[in-house]
Amino acid sequence: MNNFTNFFKTTFVAVGVLSAVSSCVKNDDWETPPIACSNKFEAPTISMADFAAQAPATGYKLITTDQIFDGYIVSSDAQGNFYKTISFQDKTVNPTVGLQIEVDKASNFADYPVGAHIRINAKGLRLGLDRGSIKLGSEDPNFAIGRIPQALVGRYVSGVCGGNGLDIQTLVPTKLNSLNDAKQANLINTLVTVSDVQFGIGEIFPIQKKYLDYDAGNQGLDTDRNIEDKLGGSAVIRNSGFFKSGGELVPKGNGTVTFVVSRYNTTWQMLIRSLADINFTGTRVDATPPKGGTEIAYSGSFLENFESYSLTPTNLEVYPKYVNDAVLGNRYWQLKTFTNNKYIQLGANSGSGNYLTYFAVPVDFTAANTVKFDVNVGFWNGNALKVYYTTNYTPLGDITTATKTDITSAFTIPQAPAVNYGTLTPAGTYTLPAGLTGNGFILFEYTGASTGVTTTIQLDNIQVQ
Repeated sequence: MNNFTNFFKTTFVAVGVLSAVSSCVKNDDWETPPIACSNKFEAPTISMADFAAQAPATGYKLITTDQIFDGYIVSSDAQGNFYKTISFQDKTVNPTVGLQIEVDKASNFADYPVGAHIRINAKGLRLGLDRGSIKLGSEDPNFAIGRIPQALVGRYVSGVCGGNGLDIQTLVPTKLNSLNDAKQANLINTLVTVSDVQFGIGEIFPIQKKYLDYDAGNQGLDTDRNIEDKLGGSAVIRNSGFFKSGGELVPKGNGTVTFVVSRYNTTWQMLIRSLADINFTGTRVDATPPKGGTEIAYSGSFLENFESYSLTPTNLEVYPKYVNDAVLGNRYWQLKTFTNNKYIQLGANSGSGNYLTYFAVPVDFTAANTVKFDVNVGFWNGNALKVYYTTNYTPLGDITTATKTDITSAFTIPQAPAVNYGTLTPAGTYTLPAGLTGNGFILFEYTGASTGVTTTIQLDNIQVQ
């Protein structure tokens, strides 16, 4: 009897509970009830811009009072390019300031995804300029701005409720006209976007590089990749050695890049969150386009001594019958004169970066038999000149895709003097292969670098017979 009574009571209670639950559901679809969400911190007491303005020019400031402000997450460590830092800005559109907070915690994207609305109470934290960026972090005996211990992150940072849980907003990256425009202190730790951008030619030629370099043990290394825009602006995309997509090849095309602006001391380093931030599917823009090539004529017999060209303006780079193409760097073959003799010249001395430039001479290989030229070097410190022939180069097209046959060994290229200049002398004669027919080009290639081979090369009396 007691067992029956207990069973009846238990059944009655269960039915009552089910009825109560059922009464909370508005229809038969059993909609998920709203998730309870309450803000940990009260309403903001200061704007993020005013808070950041307290950062001293040197050192740091310890925040000793409740200073509460809001921000929106712009960084993500999901792909490994951010590590134990969170970057955030004060507005979703047209932000006025960005900050970075140091946390001794990984996988922050799980708690604070991009666009998450956060609220910070900075009491007990340090605010200061650390290696070029205004940061917020904990007290640390070894660092001016320390990482907040994982167990204490929630004491200072909390998500802001919005509807059915964490308020996550869509960020609108600040549109800039040039990569150089991103190099502004007020944009650090904010999200920006620039159009008509591409990786520098040195990142895709002669070898198409990956986002990361790797050591002998296949461990990713922190790697800088250069990007450029149509206005001549440039920047560095900084990739962490832990970037999960580091093994992917950088794209060859042109397009839009989105990144979080960053600076390490005086060096600007732009940070992408994932490969989705790089959309380079358009046609590449040549920052140093080929010059000349408007009067190409293929011939099996000619002599080019450059005497027909005017010395005004000085340093002529445009030769209508030939193509002068700076593939790497911005130096072209230029017209020079010495003791009333004209010739073309190129060198990497006093330059910046790497140089690779072609001088393309059109030839009717069916009619031609030999090729010869005069050459001189100045301040020799390494071999800078190579000579090729090609039959599949399209004038003013992408010369890097042409099939080139190296014939340099057929000529004698001086390896002196190391100081001052020698004299123009015949380099020798190359007999074209009997089976080489059709139209093509003889290519004179200069390769140098400001920190490597800087030898100056002079060419004259280019002759085909």
